[in-house]
Amino acid sequence: MLAFLFQQCYSQSDKTKKTSMDKTQGLPDSSLVNRTNDEWKKLLPADVYYVARQKGTERPFTSKYELSKDIGTYYCAVCGNPLFRSDTKFDSGCGWPSFYEPISKTSIIYLKDNTLGMERTEVECGKCNSHLGHVFDDGPPPTGLRYCINGVVLDFKKADEARKKYDSSK
Repeated sequence: MLAFLFQQCYSQSDKTKKTSMDKTQGLPDSSLVNRTNDEWKKLLPADVYYVARQKGTERPFTSKYELSKDIGTYYCAVCGNPLFRSDTKFDSGCGWPSFYEPISKTSIIYLKDNTLGMERTEVECGKCNSHLGHVFDDGPPPTGLRYCINGVVLDFKKADEARKKYDSSK
């Protein structure tokens, strides 16, 4: 069963889009977050540090966001960078929250990942370079992409809360 889950979330064809994004354009305050891993270790809960800074993976089907249908915005739990809108979230059945499109072209950084003998595309936060998960080319329309994201590195704000924060930042 576990092998099936990993195959489901790590399978990918050679068509995966590999892109390098400019990390500073389009972010809410355009400043990157630069801290040492020692600083992050002191600031972050152990589970968030493991995934975000050590490129770990949370156990499948354990994220409180995997089956969530709430309307709002998903943010990086490390730095608060907006990452995904809830209307791009879908149930991929892989055990992790899945999205078909990031909130902006600069909210995510794309990196080649050849660990575990697989060719994949890792996604990191465009502001703090924290590991989020991977993107695959087996998602739904309109993009055909599936961003398979560790829920422990996500924060969620319901639409009303996010709208108030956005309006106050103008």
